[in-house]
Formats: sequence, C-alpha cells, structure tokens
Amino acid sequence: MRSRTVALAFAAVTALFAVPSEGPSFERTAEAAGPTPLPAAKSAQIAQEVQAFYDKSNTFLSDFTQEYFVKSHNLRKTSKGTVAFAKPGKMDWVYQDPKDNRVVSDGSILRVYEAANKQMYEQPIGKSQYPAALAFLTGSAKLSNIFNFELFAGEQMNFPGGLVLVGTPKQPTPAYQKVLFYVDAASSQVRRVLLVDGQGNRNRFDFVNPRINEPLKADRFTFSPPPGTQVIRP
Repeated sequence: MRSRTVALAFAAVTALFAVPSEGPSFERTAEAAGPTPLPAAKSAQIAQEVQAFYDKSNTFLSDFTQEYFVKSHNLRKTSKGTVAFAKPGKMDWVYQDPKDNRVVSDGSILRVYEAANKQMYEQPIGKSQYPAALAFLTGSAKLSNIFNFELFAGEQMNFPGGLVLVGTPKQPTPAYQKVLFYVDAASSQVRRVLLVDGQGNRNRFDFVNPRINEPLKADRFTFSPPPGTQVIRP
C-alpha cells in the first residue's frame, strides 16, 4: 500500500499516470510499427538542450494532469492539480482531484498525504525512487547521469511537432523501466513525462501552462497534516 501511494501520487513523477487515450502507447507503437530512433548524436544534443533549459530555471510552476494505468487490472485513474518545483530539491504537488491530496518535499523529506484516508507517508527524499525521474526540474541531478537515451520524432510517438527522449535508467530500479520525456522542439521544454515499469504499468504527467522563474514562497514546501493524521514512516 505504501509503494502504491507514492506511485499514485507521482509517478512520479512525482508528477506522471499513462496510456495516452488519444493514441497508441509507446509499447504498442514499438510492437506494431517499430519506431526508428534518430541518430545518437541528435539524441545527445536534445538531451543537452533540455538540460540547459532547466539549468537556467530556478523555479517551475504549472497546472498538471496525471493518468495512472494498472495493466494487470486494466484500471485507469486520473488526477489533476498544480505543481511547483524550486532548487535545490523542492517540490509541491497540490491535488484538486483527489481533493486536498499533497506531495511535498522540502529538499530532504518527502511527504505524501492522502486526505481521504487521513494518512501521510514520510521518507527521506534520497530513498524515494520516483523523484529521480523529475530531478531535472529540481536541480538534483543531470539527465545524462541518470539515463541512457534514444530519440524519436514526435510524429512517431503521437506528439506532432515535438521530440520524445526515451530514457533507460543507468542504474536499474523497480520503480520504472523506461521514462519518456516529451519535448517541445521550439523551446526544449518538457511538456509530458511518462513512466513505464516492468509490469507495463504507466504513469503519465502532462504539464499545462508551465511557467519558469516565478517567485515562490519558501513555506510552500513545508506541510503539516491536519490533526488526527496517521504518519507512516518506513
């Protein structure tokens, strides 16, 4: 239950949920059509350009939608809300649906609050595997240090006008097998992140109206749950 709580909250990101309802998934596309990766040099270039964009971003603020798909049960759940990131290592996911859920990190402790159950799960940020997929937003790590990348044209991946970086973790993790970064070709900004695990479960985050370098209050990244909340620590 604890790991699923974090998965539903993130990812994932954090956060991605996943099968895009408007088109084929990465797995189905790969099986049916065999998308052709672009040259490795182009992949490295785009990864560097994405990293450079976020290296210049001290804060990130956006609305988001999230879709989580459990393959074994053919179950899909959707969520939405607002998210903020600030360097170093801070993030705050405020859910409108499920109402009042929160995922907050002050850079050292990750807190996942489920309002309906009055439970909050806490763990050191370094022990949580999902934030690594979004570390480029918090300045915690470089993309090239975490993933080996292949690059695909957006038209092959139901993302016309953009590019898709498909990352394989350099250090294997049960949290995800692949992470897909959907990149706006004009700005090098990531507009969607999709996490795929070894069981085919998919966790997707879409960033809507993203803004960078807007001032954020420091107390946004602290959270005290309502009285009566059960706090769960590993």
